[in-house]
Amino acid sequence: MCREWSAPLARVAGLAPTPFLLPSVVVPTPSLVLKTPVVAAVQRSKGKGCPFLPGLPGIETFPPIEKVCLELDSLEPLPYHCLPGLTWFWGAGLLGPLVSSSSSSSRGAPSKMRRFLRSGHDPARERLKRDLFQFNKTVEHGFPHQPSALGYSPSLRILAIGTRSGAVKLYGAPGVEFMGLHRENNAVVQVHFLPGQCQLVTLLDDNSLHLWSLKVKGAVSELQEDESFMLRGPPGAAPSATQITVVLPHSSRELLYLGTESGSVFVVQLPAFRTLEDQTISSDAVLQRLPEEARHRRVFEMVEALQEHPRNPTQVLIGYSRGLVVVWDLQGSCVLCHFLSSQQLENVCWQRDGRLIVSCHSDGSYCQWPMSSDTQQPEPLRNCVPYGPFPCKAINKIFWLTTKQGSPFTIFQGGMPRASYGDRHCISVVHDGQQTAFDFTSRVIDFTVLTEVDPAAAEEELVVIDLQTAGWPAVQLPYLASLHCSAITCSHHVSNIPLKLWERIIAAGSRQNTHFSSMEWPINGGTSLVPAPPQRDLLLTGHEDGTVRFWDASGVCLRLLYKVSTARVFLTDTDPSGSLSAQGEDEWPPLRKVGSFDPYSDDPRLGIQKIFLCKYSGYLAVAGTAGQVLVLELNDEGAEHTVEQVEADLLQDQEGYRWKGHERLCARPGPVHLDPGFQPFVLVQCQPPAVVTSLALHSEWRLVAFGTSHGFGLFDHQQRRQVFVKCTLHPSDQLALEGPLSRVKSLKKSLRQSFRRIRRSRVSSRKRRPAGPPGEQVQEGGARAERTGVQNMELAPVQRRIEARSAEDSFTGFVRTLYFADTYLRDTKEIQLMHRAPVVGILVLDGHNVPLPEPLEVAHDLSKSPDMQGSHQLLVVSEEQFKVFTLPKVSAKLKLKLTALEGSRIRRVSVAHFGSCRAEDYGEHHLAVLTNLGDVQVVSLPLLKPQVRYSCIRREDVSGIASCVFTKYGQGFYLISPSEFERFSLSTKWLVEPRCLVDSAEAKNHSHPHNRSGHDKAMGRARNSGSQSDGEGKTGLPEARDGWGQRRERRPGLVMERALLSDEKVLKAIQSTLEGGRGSSGDWHSQRLAMGYSLSNGAGWVAEAPSCPGCS
Repeated sequence: MCREWSAPLARVAGLAPTPFLLPSVVVPTPSLVLKTPVVAAVQRSKGKGCPFLPGLPGIETFPPIEKVCLELDSLEPLPYHCLPGLTWFWGAGLLGPLVSSSSSSSRGAPSKMRRFLRSGHDPARERLKRDLFQFNKTVEHGFPHQPSALGYSPSLRILAIGTRSGAVKLYGAPGVEFMGLHRENNAVVQVHFLPGQCQLVTLLDDNSLHLWSLKVKGAVSELQEDESFMLRGPPGAAPSATQITVVLPHSSRELLYLGTESGSVFVVQLPAFRTLEDQTISSDAVLQRLPEEARHRRVFEMVEALQEHPRNPTQVLIGYSRGLVVVWDLQGSCVLCHFLSSQQLENVCWQRDGRLIVSCHSDGSYCQWPMSSDTQQPEPLRNCVPYGPFPCKAINKIFWLTTKQGSPFTIFQGGMPRASYGDRHCISVVHDGQQTAFDFTSRVIDFTVLTEVDPAAAEEELVVIDLQTAGWPAVQLPYLASLHCSAITCSHHVSNIPLKLWERIIAAGSRQNTHFSSMEWPINGGTSLVPAPPQRDLLLTGHEDGTVRFWDASGVCLRLLYKVSTARVFLTDTDPSGSLSAQGEDEWPPLRKVGSFDPYSDDPRLGIQKIFLCKYSGYLAVAGTAGQVLVLELNDEGAEHTVEQVEADLLQDQEGYRWKGHERLCARPGPVHLDPGFQPFVLVQCQPPAVVTSLALHSEWRLVAFGTSHGFGLFDHQQRRQVFVKCTLHPSDQLALEGPLSRVKSLKKSLRQSFRRIRRSRVSSRKRRPAGPPGEQVQEGGARAERTGVQNMELAPVQRRIEARSAEDSFTGFVRTLYFADTYLRDTKEIQLMHRAPVVGILVLDGHNVPLPEPLEVAHDLSKSPDMQGSHQLLVVSEEQFKVFTLPKVSAKLKLKLTALEGSRIRRVSVAHFGSCRAEDYGEHHLAVLTNLGDVQVVSLPLLKPQVRYSCIRREDVSGIASCVFTKYGQGFYLISPSEFERFSLSTKWLVEPRCLVDSAEAKNHSHPHNRSGHDKAMGRARNSGSQSDGEGKTGLPEARDGWGQRRERRPGLVMERALLSDEKVLKAIQSTLEGGRGSSGDWHSQRLAMGYSLSNGAGWVAEAPSCPGCS
């Protein structure tokens, strides 16, 4: 006998309270419930008070009611107080107040009702909605997807990352983040900061240059695109003539040197992007100034490198791909010295004092060249192949850094032996006889060297290495964490973590971070203006390798606190304690694995599918791909014990079943060594070992519930005993009993069902059957009445017809959600939803229509005790509708169908508290809903009235919709890429977004005249956060808001022709466009894109004038 697990509760109204579990199980029945969207009931008030709307005056003049419906499609939904004395039915786009038509005394009733039928929304409610709801995409967490360029500003101490999608992201001190998006979705090839300025230049793969600025507006900095430029050649010239390969911002802060594929170096003046043709360094000019023995054109190919002299800004080093390196005097327009290598050039580096030049080449070698005033070519001081003598891959980039101790640092990318290690992605560091090849698990995009550390951006993560500490340890990242170090399989958010649990998790995580450097984060530019978060939030992510990671989601930066692995509980091919980078001391090359990105899982069955954390008791439940359910508890000390295993047979010895899926994971026998932190103590293994699809934990009752596609079970993890299991498979579902289907069987079944549906729809459209008797129309389970009622009724335009699904059309045993409730139930009930849509959420409201608190929440004085005096209500959310039942009778009370002409279905639903931005002590509980179309909606409780609706995720982004998780305070997270979470908010009160300031002494005096100012000048789309409001202005368009949710005034509309054609620059641009290639030879090198000219549509919105066709 298992112990009594029901909690003792006070008896109310003679009913015995029973804690119960509500699984979302759809069990097929042979009958269908009558479901017509026009059914409504009207009661007659027998007194001055209304029995079903307390506190509202009753209306005694209404005669007896018969069946007459008013169809109010053209009216907006009415507030409940507009129809006193009447019950109302919400659903199907119809409002059904009923009036009599059989009695003469009823003729005045409609006129008496008209004063209650007010058109439009309730103004007070609309104002309140604006105070409660507002949609904002606030910040992106994680590492940018598909990075393509890296830049760093030593003066600003800010790092910039460009991506293949055209985004440029800036990172400084924790909380200092900016994002800009080019109008063209081209890949960012290079990112360069202008020396000493809050400006940067980006080069895209379409050969366009873009100037960005960090400008202070409203006490915060914003990233804006100022200018855009396309380097162009003469008519008929080859594209390679102006194809940019290298960009060098000059220390004068006014010039850009652009190396091209043709070997020429163009000079562009900033900020106007004006080409200085008289300063162009052509390959012919360089050839004429070389000694006679070096004059052969084969050395001139594309420009591979441009470097300014570290001490003399009048000298520029130019490196060509065929091996020629020259030092060019900008004032005298002559070659000061030249170097010629026999190998193809990859890159060059200038020593800090300017006395030495280091070049790296395609054969894996690097050469040191001394600076000399002699016109004769000097011989290299050293020619070294670090990983020779066997053929090696190219060294792509090199740094040669001197130190005060005298021994230099040599840091280079690539150069590994081609045959044995050609597939490795390495950055090597050589210093004072020590050499280490840092081995990355993804391709290295770029790297740079700061004064203290060496940051490298790989394709999937950022790694920062401390070169001042012995052993060269890595530096822990405060942001830009690799969320997808192992693929994310699920996520779980927990709000308002107690301080004690927070400190214990941080303490456990600090023991895992002892291998990191103790130095402070070096990229610390800018100042974050965001105050300290008011509460502590956790985001838990489950991964394919069986790990669960705990992230600090309280603020702008998503920081890793702790991780726990479940792999050591099971027998796998790889020892979890082993190191992938273990290597002997005498091994060559000296590889050391760095970074956390490891996309390969030892066993896909280890993948975490569901997570549930109780923040009050410290219990954690995780469920995996192979039917494993682990219960863990937090322990501050390490331990070694055996994890007890219990098997749960969900089929209950049902005959005729054949499981064709993967096998279960074998638990490790004997004691298991467990580190401090969350330690597993019991393992529940479901049979068959199917994926766990739902999980719930009740810490007060010490119960864990789990569900799969075959059934669900309840387990007492304190006594290690199974309470019960229930199989949810229907006997007629032979396909489910056979386990996973082959493709042939699935194809045959789907084709057969498709033809059946087509045939049924054709027959029903041709035949119009007479209506059945009244008794049959109201009888639940009458399938014929269901068909007749729907066919004889004209559906509203916003409501789609929902066909009841048969047992063979759905997989009936799939348990999607589990829910514990401390409430009242008269008898054990099983609810069958007639439309057979899968249930995605269950909720119980107390007597005050407030959701029941979490287990132990009242005991910790963090929530009020639920009202157990009034009647409770049960809310069941399926993919197609919301339905409310009264408890303890479990009788239907209210429902709201999801009006989706385009096929909208509910994918996620969660209860959230929305606080008012005006009144601190006012808030409301509502449902946050996500549909398969990517829309987020807010539905009121308990009346089920839609409040607001926003477009959040692209409907094509299936993975993003599937990964979405809501918080308890109206925020949400979803994956916009495998490595990034997008954070959004539906609340006006709870916003987590960057507010930062970047200001330097050089930038204060930096100002240039432009054609237009402020936000209008940004050609690209720059964003700290986007926002939408449910309110509307006088024009009917959404109100404009700034990045922090504050309303801003619209810019006045401009007169079309006069504003455009009165500008001489616009006229010249139009004339040059019409003339085409007939322009003078003086302006063919460049053509500036049109900036700052706009067209107005008269409604306050401004559209950009298109740039010239040749520049687009």
